[in-house]
Amino acid sequence: RSTGHSYGEVFNSFHELEPECVEHHRAALGRRAWLVGPVALASKDVAARGAAELSPDVDGCLRWLDTKPDGSVVYVSFGTVSSFSPAETRELARGLDLSGMNFAWVISGADEPEPEWTPEGFAELIPPRGDRGRTIRGWAPQVLVLNHPAVGVFVTHCGWNSTLEAVSAGVPMVTWPRYSDQFYNERHVVEVLGVGVGVGARDFGSNLESHHRVIGGEVIAGAIRRVTGDGEEGEAILRKAAELAAKARAAPEKGGSSYDDVGRLMDELMARRTFR
Repeated sequence: RSTGHSYGEVFNSFHELEPECVEHHRAALGRRAWLVGPVALASKDVAARGAAELSPDVDGCLRWLDTKPDGSVVYVSFGTVSSFSPAETRELARGLDLSGMNFAWVISGADEPEPEWTPEGFAELIPPRGDRGRTIRGWAPQVLVLNHPAVGVFVTHCGWNSTLEAVSAGVPMVTWPRYSDQFYNERHVVEVLGVGVGVGARDFGSNLESHHRVIGGEVIAGAIRRVTGDGEEGEAILRKAAELAAKARAAPEKGGSSYDDVGRLMDELMARRTFR
């Protein structure tokens, strides 16, 4: 309702990411819209300045990333709201193992003790026994991690902020939406932009619901391999991700689409000022 009475709307996006949606919003709906993103590019600098204050767990993960080859790490994060059942978490762990890749996994929804969801052999992959993966409990500096050269793919719930951060970093996605607009975001990432592969999530629910179909580890590993593989599909996804990242970086620069939109917004607001 407030949208209908507002002067216009400001979006964290950029024209090249969704041109048809922007034109529909402006022309068909008759709404003013200014695209000022991706704001993740500004967040990258903030995250870098705050790196010295990270927890030992996160700092250790970043140092570990420094030891890994470019594009060799799967970064996994589903935000701070999504919840997973022990069975889902167990299969995700299996999928990471079966993928054969290094991984950095932010675990915020697995409240059960680790033995409840860790598959056999998983403990051998992470410290203190192994060095193939790292797990982070709680918050992680996602923008900083995604922009690390070692990260080659992002397993994500397709929240809009996470999607924009991956696009800005040029990191392809394995998409696993949980609820709400995440399914629409996934469709845009996979079918329109061509920078990701889905795991086949179909259970559309609210963020309070944790009853989802369990997706097998083999399926998860297969999606990761499709994105990171040397075949035609993987190469096309990586190329499109790099091209889109270049457009994302150009958008807020002088002469870019977001730069121009910010200028237009300021001009319109200045013109409407009421002097008292």
